[in-house]
Formats: sequence, C-alpha cells, structure tokens
Amino acid sequence: MLTKMNSIKSLTRLALPVALALGAAACTTPFKADVSRFAVPLPAPAGQSFAVVPEDPKLAGGLEFATYANAVAAEMQELGYVRASSPESADLLVRFDYRVDGGRERVRTDFNGAGFAGGAWGPWGPWGGWGGGFGGWGLGFNDPFFGGPNVRSYTIYTSGIDLKIDRAADGQRLFEGKAEAVSRSNRLPRLVPNLVDAIFTGFPGNSGETLRITIRDDNEKTVRPTD
Repeated sequence: MLTKMNSIKSLTRLALPVALALGAAACTTPFKADVSRFAVPLPAPAGQSFAVVPEDPKLAGGLEFATYANAVAAEMQELGYVRASSPESADLLVRFDYRVDGGRERVRTDFNGAGFAGGAWGPWGPWGGWGGGFGGWGLGFNDPFFGGPNVRSYTIYTSGIDLKIDRAADGQRLFEGKAEAVSRSNRLPRLVPNLVDAIFTGFPGNSGETLRITIRDDNEKTVRPTD
C-alpha cells in the first residue's frame, strides 16, 4: 500500500506542472478573427489624406468612437496615408462601425477527478492496478465516488467591425472589409483594437477572400484561409 501511495504522490507531482501550464495557456489564448475584404485596385499610398468618420451618424463626436478611430488612423498612417484636419478636406473617407452582440450560452461537460480527465493517472488508476480498486472504476469517467461529470455553461459573444473607404471627390467605393470574432469577452475597448489590427493585416488583401487571422500576445500573427 505504501508503494502505491508513493506512486500516487509521484504522479501528482508530475501532473500538477502540466495542469498549471494548461491554465497559463488558457490565460493567453490568442485572438482569432475572420476577415473578409473587397477592393478595387488601389493606387499606392502617396500622401493622400483621409478622415475616419462613423458609419452611424449618432456616434459622431463620441469619445468612444474617437478612441477606435485613432486606432484605424494609426493603421492608415502606417500604410503611408496622411490624416486630414477634417472630413471636408480629406481625399479619402474611411467609414467605420463596430458592434458586439448580446451573447449566447454554450454548455460544456467536464469529467471530474481533481481536474483531470480519465487517463490522467496512467494505466494503474489512483488506488489499484489497471483500473484500480473500489469496484474497478477509474478516475474521471463519471465516477460515482466523485459525483459524475461536471456540466457548466458560459456566454460567448460575437464582435465585429466594418470598414469602408470612399474617394471623397466622387464617392467611389474603393474598399469594403469586415472582421468578426467569437470570444468570451464583450469588452469593446479590448476587442475593437484587435479587430482593427486583424483587418489591416496584409491590407488590402485579395478581393473576395476570407481569412482566419490569429494574433498572439506578442503580436505574432498567423494568416490562413477559413475552413
């Protein structure tokens, strides 16, 4: 019995760092967005001026919109465009909108056993050989001793932005794009800058293409076609 208990302690010491690592990974989940873009052939940036304006006139003059508009403007300036002093003097009008829905519930079932799914203890089980004693049950699969699976629900939200670029002189549409993400957060101050970053990744992109863009905390990005 002492040998078995020592084995349990050894397995626990091995399992805990793995659990902690998984917990840390969950805290640094990359941001993923689906980005769709449509564009006519755009001339290379050569100092053309632009202004970011709200698609919804009710957002004009708001501090929240101004914050997100600054994020869009920073991306445009990095491309080589120049921010105009007013929409009336701009060569390009960048129409911008953002949103997040009310959320929907998602249900997940986890098996009990001190946070480990079945098999975490290896082939010996926690208290016996090859499946263990106490009736031959193994830890984690609807174990009667631990009360069965743990069912929990949480809310997920869909957030998105829309970006349109028009030539001010004649109103011709030059670019349309949208980025959407599903996450457990509905905090627009965190979501919108990431969505802006995603929509400008590889700008203007290939017209009609939809991509999954992943942004890590270190700003490393991965771009691939959506499934």
